[in-house]
Parts: sequence; C-alpha cells; structure tokens
Amino acid sequence: MALHGWIPNTGVNAGSLVQTLLPWTGIAVPVLLGLAAVRRSRAAAAAVLVPAVVWVTLFGGALTDKRSGGGDLTVVSHNVGEANPDPAGTARVLAGADADVLALEELSDTSAPVYARELAAAYPHHAVIGGVGIWSRHPLADVRAVPIMPWTRALRATAKTPEGPVAVYAVHLASVRVSAAGFTTGRRNDAARELAAALRAEAAPRVVVLGDLNGTYQDDALAPVTSRLRSAQREAGDGLGFTWPAVFPVARIDEVLVRGMTPRAAWTLPATGSDHLPVAAAVSR
Repeated sequence: MALHGWIPNTGVNAGSLVQTLLPWTGIAVPVLLGLAAVRRSRAAAAAVLVPAVVWVTLFGGALTDKRSGGGDLTVVSHNVGEANPDPAGTARVLAGADADVLALEELSDTSAPVYARELAAAYPHHAVIGGVGIWSRHPLADVRAVPIMPWTRALRATAKTPEGPVAVYAVHLASVRVSAAGFTTGRRNDAARELAAALRAEAAPRVVVLGDLNGTYQDDALAPVTSRLRSAQREAGDGLGFTWPAVFPVARIDEVLVRGMTPRAAWTLPATGSDHLPVAAAVSR
C-alpha cells in the first residue's frame, strides 16, 4: 500500500492496475485480523495495525464528508453508455440534477439526437462532436474538438456563465483492458498526455474537465492531467465516490477536475441505463 508508487509500469502495467484498485487493499485488514483470531496470536493482531494505519493514512480522509455550501456552477459528467437501452430516461435523470453544465460521453449516432431532444428545454445550448457532448444553460462559444486520439473523444467549449467565462472540457480517454498480456493502458496514457498538452496551452483562467478517464486519480500514469488539476471528489466529496461498474462500483474512473476554481461539493447521481454512475460537483471562483 505505502509503496504503490514504486511498482513499475513496464511490461504488464502492474503499477497502474494496483493503483486503480488501491482502496480495496484495505480488505486485507479484516482478513488478517480474522487469521490472527483463529491463531489466537496477540502479536499477529498487533502486526495488523501496520496495514490498518497505512490504509487510513491513504484513504481515511476520503471517508469524511467534506461537502460545503455555496458554488457558482454545478456540473455533471456521465458516460451514458453506447448500449444504454433508455437514453430518454437517462436524460431525465440528468436533467433532474439541475446542473448548469452537463458533459456526456459515449454518445452514438442514434442516442445523441435523443439527448438533444430530451434536454432541449432545460439546456438550450449544446454541442456534440463525435462521441462527446456538452449541454449548458449558458451560451457556449469557442467550441472545438480536442485531438487526443485519431477519432474525437474530447470536446472543449467556453460556457459564458454570469460569473464569467469557464473553459469546459468533455473527455473520454481510451479504454483499458485486463488480459493475459496484462493491464493494457498504452492508448489511454497517450490520450492523457495529449489532453495534458491541451490543458497546458489553455489560456482561460477557469477550467473544468469532465469525463471518463478510464483510470483513477491514484494512477500515476494519469499524472500529466491530474497533477495540474484539483479533484472535486477528493477535496469536497463524501466517501470514495466509486462510479464503475454501476451495479457494484469498484473504482472511480469518472471525474470532475478543476483549475482556477474551488470545489464545494461532489457526489454521484442515481444509476441510469449506463454501466457508469453520473458524477456531479458544485464549484466556485
């Protein structure tokens, strides 16, 4: 647990895999306590304090409720799932969050018009390029694709909010797989580096990045992006905020990241027809 950053990412990418599932290493603590009880060993029970303290040091702060009031802008991100059988119902769940800006990932040619129709009343401004889209209560300007992969998986727009312009990114990094060859993250890591380059070139003082990173904030391979942005969940969430898979979430791979703004609260929304949970956050200048 303590030395996860030293696990190499050469070959099978064991480092990224361990860091993706790092919160679950805490399961070892009750298992070891149980073994110590079976053996009736006080020394073994005392030794379990070591991994327990390490886990609490790493993740104990995430278990406290850090949400506060306020916030100039409420945002939602959701990988709506290309195979989602009920895009209209998903749109109603998202509209019910009463957010100012929505970022949707994994849109298809058939589902994108459904979201546009269902969200039109609450969100008069929207832009879709490829499989990603942004819906906003406020006017959008400077809309363009962000070239992080050969096909469009990221979109950037300026939301003209009453408190001033905010650069909004909707992103969907490449998928990862666990196979006999290991944890395949090469394309995702390449996309993260391209996104990081775009963010370095971003001149707007206030930036919100919404999307499916296909990796967790703990994964050092995503540091080119995460090291330059603040995580709303880490700073203003309640709990670990796992988002995938929706039926039994084991990892938070969907994020709200900000620069030049302060997270006030972060939470997950109810499940939809997607295999991801939507994430939401309130942020302020």
